[in-house]
Amino acid sequence: MSIVQNKKAFHDYFIEERYEAGIALEGWEVKAMRAGRTQLKEAYVVISNGELVLIGSHVSPLPTASTHVQPDPVRTRKLLMHAAEIEKLIGLVERDGYTLVPIDMHYKRGRIKLEIGLAKGKKQHDKREAEKDRDWKREQQRLLRAR
Repeated sequence: MSIVQNKKAFHDYFIEERYEAGIALEGWEVKAMRAGRTQLKEAYVVISNGELVLIGSHVSPLPTASTHVQPDPVRTRKLLMHAAEIEKLIGLVERDGYTLVPIDMHYKRGRIKLEIGLAKGKKQHDKREAEKDRDWKREQQRLLRAR
C-alpha cells in the first residue's frame, strides 16, 4: 500500500532500475507518515560516506506528537540497504552519470520502505515527446470508447 508517490520523478527522469530501501525513522515520523503527512516532491538521494541518505523529504509533524521532542520536518534520513547493493549503486552513480531518485514510499510487512529509481535526466525535448505520447494515447482511448 502506497503512502506517497513522486510523480515528478517520471516527468524529469528516465527510470532504468528500481531498488527498495528501508528508512531510519523516529517515532513521530512514523505516526505522521501513517497519517499521510509526508511529501517526496523535492526529495533526492545522495551518497555520503558510503551510505545512502534521503534529503529534502518533508514530514509534517502531528500536533499530538510528543511534547519533549522538537521535530525537524526536513531532516536527512539514512536509507538502509545491503552493502553489496550500495556498492553497486555508488559505482553506477559515480561512473555512469546516473542519479538516485525517490519514487514511492510504501508499507511492506508493517515497515515503511522507500522505492529508489536509478535514473538519467530527461532533456526538454524528451519531456515534450513523452507528453505528446501521453496525449495521443489518451485520445486513442477516447476514440475507442466513442465507438
